[in-house]
Amino acid sequence: MTTLQAMNEAQIRAALLEILENVAPEADFDELSAGVDVREALDIDSFDFLNVLIALNEQTGVEIPEADYGRLISIDDIVNYVWAKMN
Repeated sequence: MTTLQAMNEAQIRAALLEILENVAPEADFDELSAGVDVREALDIDSFDFLNVLIALNEQTGVEIPEADYGRLISIDDIVNYVWAKMN
């Protein structure tokens, strides 16, 4: 694992939200809470979700194997996963 830069949890969350806003610009992010299913809440398909994970990898350097995709449901799940892999 090669990280582009050390990031804290808040920075990972901010990067993730920015990526999600680019993938789903029409979504209402004020209604998105940390524990809800991101794909369902933002109405994004598996291809869009894959693009989110690729962009997150590019920003954090954390590779997410396909076997782990099912564990990444909510914003908290994704942030905690990336944070754990960075540390």
